[in-house]
Amino acid sequence: MFHSSDDTVVVGDDDLPVITALAELTDIVADDPQVYLRHSKGPRVDAEKGPSRDYEAHLTLPGLSVTTISPEPWWDRPVEEWVARRIHKYAELSAEDGRFAWLLKGTVVGRGPDHEPLLTDIEPLARLDRKVLDEAALVYRERFDVGRDSTS
Repeated sequence: MFHSSDDTVVVGDDDLPVITALAELTDIVADDPQVYLRHSKGPRVDAEKGPSRDYEAHLTLPGLSVTTISPEPWWDRPVEEWVARRIHKYAELSAEDGRFAWLLKGTVVGRGPDHEPLLTDIEPLARLDRKVLDEAALVYRERFDVGRDSTS
């Protein structure tokens, strides 16, 4: 652990537990709807760099941009399918330049330019193993009409 510039204690990336199966992740998400997903170089780098930025508008956002991973109340299909879809939709962000997918909690302080939640008071929870992203892609392809939209 280390302290960020505002004296917040932050877990180092190597200290994060690793989730190795989609079922394990699904259990976490089903038990706590306040868990979010982020793709970055990890909590340590995020704490050092500060909050997310809107590069198009040249603005610093009031928190880290994250992705929701918990299903909406109207979702009546298995939680695993929602989680797999959410992971797969943003998996390409983990393929970039040392980034990885990790879970966190925090305080929602607004929405970013793509309607994504912005968090402060970050509590890193776990890192997703690449196997989880691969398993999510498989579930997504098997259980959804991939690419189908209202014009199909």
